[in-house]
Amino acid sequence: MFSLGTPELLILLAIIIILFGAGRIGKIATELGSGLKAFKENLQSEQKQ
Repeated sequence: MFSLGTPELLILLAIIIILFGAGRIGKIATELGSGLKAFKENLQSEQKQ
């Protein structure tokens, strides 16, 4: 089975930073975080109803 270790993850991270740039990655992470937060809030409001 294929598993990712620390060296492989570091190589993937370096490739992603090179392709997208640090600024764009931060923007994507912020949008992803706000989307997850909204999703969790909607789940909680659905469970209360």
